[in-house]
Amino acid sequence: MPASRRAFLSSLLGAATPQRPNILWLSCEDMSPDLGCYGDRWAHTPHIDRLAGQGRRFTNAFSVAGVCAPSRSGIITCMYPSSIGTHHMRSQGVPPAYVKCFPEYLRRAGYYCTNNAKTDYNLGQPGQQQSVPLTAWDESGPRAHYRNRPPGASFFAVFNHERSHEGRIRGQADSKEALASVPRQHRHDPARASLPPYYADTPVIRQDWATYYDLVSAVDLQIGEKLRQLDQEGLAENTVVFFWGDHGRGLPRAKRWIYDSGVRVPLIVRWPGRLNASASDELVSLIDLGPTVLSVAGLPVPSYMQGRPFLGERKARPRPYVFLARDRMDETYDMMRGVRDKRYKYIRNYQPEKPYTQRIAYMDEMPTMKELRRLDAEGKLQGPQKLWFRAAKPGEELYDTAQDPHEVRNLAESPKHRPLLARMRRVHQQWMKDIADLGEAPEPQLQQRWRPGGKWLATAAPVITPAGGRFPGPVKARLECPTDGASITYTTDAGERPHWKLYHRELTLTPPARLRARACRLGFQDSPEVAAEFAGS
Repeated sequence: MPASRRAFLSSLLGAATPQRPNILWLSCEDMSPDLGCYGDRWAHTPHIDRLAGQGRRFTNAFSVAGVCAPSRSGIITCMYPSSIGTHHMRSQGVPPAYVKCFPEYLRRAGYYCTNNAKTDYNLGQPGQQQSVPLTAWDESGPRAHYRNRPPGASFFAVFNHERSHEGRIRGQADSKEALASVPRQHRHDPARASLPPYYADTPVIRQDWATYYDLVSAVDLQIGEKLRQLDQEGLAENTVVFFWGDHGRGLPRAKRWIYDSGVRVPLIVRWPGRLNASASDELVSLIDLGPTVLSVAGLPVPSYMQGRPFLGERKARPRPYVFLARDRMDETYDMMRGVRDKRYKYIRNYQPEKPYTQRIAYMDEMPTMKELRRLDAEGKLQGPQKLWFRAAKPGEELYDTAQDPHEVRNLAESPKHRPLLARMRRVHQQWMKDIADLGEAPEPQLQQRWRPGGKWLATAAPVITPAGGRFPGPVKARLECPTDGASITYTTDAGERPHWKLYHRELTLTPPARLRARACRLGFQDSPEVAAEFAGS
């Protein structure tokens, strides 16, 4: 093991320290900052607004992609998806060997880590889009909860709130179930909706817009309940709460796109005793969440991570830019890259010959999308409504988001903005070079490189030393795996549903004991389980 790696792992363990803060993530799906605390007067979000009044509200937070799987792969690895092969929707990429799911570093330091319940990391096992590396979490699933932690352990807990998902806007049964908790007086009247200029004003589109806002209210109630539970359990004062969305609202020209409607997200952090009620316009990327959690926990941040801590002991200098990407969306290929500072957005279209609105079966089920396609076919779209339905895209786009928040006035051809365009173009090109962006490599070639002949590479089985036997007293056992980049889990539990612990140092076993172990590497098939029996003399 390299000396730098040994030093990093040693710093994770450290000397005896006071209990580290608990960390709670309250994430939501398909939600823009359409909240009262962000100045939206139509929104009814009292619980989230109250949380914002107790902590820091970030006004320039962005996902790296406008869709869940690439975005979540960036969050869990703290890496740009197009640098690790997870940029295409549901692509099951193979990151470099050094890339880990960041909760591993928390687990090494003694945190009990739980995820309830969505994963969608673009890193699934063969035939499983939603599988979870055993090394990432102590628990992941609908029953995962910080309440299951051992006595005295600090926790990092994630609760994913799905009521605002795109599918619930268009699905009547799903919408009814999700909205059951929202009182009638807090529902949104479609007649009062204020639509963005790229939408036609029709009853169908107004209804989808109002339903989305109703679903945001439903999520607000869920957030309120989680915070109430935290208070009742006496945990609020020692728990850092993060509330965030995985990408923008689940409506056309928002989700799946790198306009602000698709990538600008809410982000609120409550840290009792450390953060006052405030707003920050600092640029934050969602790949910064993991490094920030490590920093808040007082842990080192691995140097390979492309995310930067924006709070805590290891807070980095603020970002001058955030970077954005759009690649294959389900069955349809495209490639867009974006750079944004606090005011301006640059977009490079690498496939300008393709229209924006290629057919995507799932997206086309949305009533708003059907309505827009109908109006386009009938020639009834007007002004900004027609831009998204052009037969081809411009090579470059440039927007002043302060003057044009809906990004409908492209300044790329403006003589006045040529110096700005040149600067943003250079920043974009340098970023792609720095991260070795894989976007221009055909996906079949990448898959062949990672999985020759379509065969998944398997993580080698771990080796247990000593390999069992009879011992008169406690046994020191070591685990090793020959696969580069593999992490190892182990358990002494019996049965089919054991608690797999993360191996990071020599174990002390008291016979009789049965040690079971498995190894995992991201993008590889997990190893088979191995076991060793340690009997008393």
